[in-house]
Amino acid sequence: MPWRETCPMEQRLEFVREYETELFTMTELAAEYGISRKTGYKWLAEYEATGARGLCDRSRRPHHSPQATDADLVEALIALRRRHPRWGAKKLLAVAARRDPGAAWPSRSTVCTLLKQHGLVAPHRRRARSPHVPAAPLAPITTVNQVWTTDFKGEFRTGDGVYCYPLTLRDGFSRFVLRCDGLLGRTSEATQRRFARAFSDYGLPDRIRSDNGGPFASPGLAGLSALSVWWLRLGIGLERIAPGRPEQNGSHEQFHRVLKADTTRPPAANCAAQQQRFRRFIREYNEDRPHEALHDQTPASCYTPSRRALPTRVPPLDYAGHTEKRLVSSNGCVSWAGAPLFVATPLAGEYVAFEEVNDGVWTLWFATTALARYDERHRSIHPIASQYSVGRSASFAGSAPDP
Repeated sequence: MPWRETCPMEQRLEFVREYETELFTMTELAAEYGISRKTGYKWLAEYEATGARGLCDRSRRPHHSPQATDADLVEALIALRRRHPRWGAKKLLAVAARRDPGAAWPSRSTVCTLLKQHGLVAPHRRRARSPHVPAAPLAPITTVNQVWTTDFKGEFRTGDGVYCYPLTLRDGFSRFVLRCDGLLGRTSEATQRRFARAFSDYGLPDRIRSDNGGPFASPGLAGLSALSVWWLRLGIGLERIAPGRPEQNGSHEQFHRVLKADTTRPPAANCAAQQQRFRRFIREYNEDRPHEALHDQTPASCYTPSRRALPTRVPPLDYAGHTEKRLVSSNGCVSWAGAPLFVATPLAGEYVAFEEVNDGVWTLWFATTALARYDERHRSIHPIASQYSVGRSASFAGSAPDP
């Protein structure tokens, strides 16, 4: 018979109706429709069982696949994602495998597909990228307590309208969060108290990396501030990123994005409640959250406290015998050749040393840091441009000599 513009279901329904007229045998109808008698009887049985719906094409997809992820594992991954909505598939798998190492967890791509199927992946809006300008690299961090990184996350108002200024401090190698304190202001006194607690709990690092803002730095000589002078007195080197180059402290900036997303949207009712959020987040970040840079280990598993303990008293400075030592007065000046010479106000009450390196040219030292060159013929001070400097013109009483 000629081809008719009908769908398969309509042809099957027509086949059934013609057979019900009892004018044709099954053999005749099967030959006319180009099917076997077995297929014809199957259509009749399906029509009698479910009506016209039984004649529709059915999916050949199997009800169960031997390669499908176990439903219990899928449920565990989905529950973990709902608890941590900003964790990706790799972190979810790392935590799940840590909790149940014997389970047959799926691949990362499968987890990504499962998250999309359950509506747990929000589309990202693309942002226009500005041209990348490379900055001078800082020294690499190769071990724990070599460099601690610190910064203030942008201030925000809590529910009662009071500003909160989160101060964060991390170990640059292990990413371990040492402190996260919601302060009421970016004051040197409050910041120093938090650092003192961190030094008491974890010891002293070799260097501290910060930006050039207060209270970490100031516009004066070598960017010294009261806080950074205290660090130098403790034998901690200063390491500052270049102005306008936050990517030099990129790991810390990324941590701030996670901290903000998980604890400040929306803010807590007051600063005390906000601090509780910070504590819960830091506990999870250090002990539960895997870090890709640590091969999916947690920061707490990679960090050990420093062997350099915080001294009960700041040790006195002991400069080399060939240097000229001067006491900085309250106005930041020293006496040189019978006349005042301005050095830096944050150094008030401290001793500095002048080391002659050429005829009439001196290097100005504070602790183990070279601050500037002093030309006594022109009475001019020229800062030494360096992000951190370690020298040998001073030592701390009671400390081991430099190798």
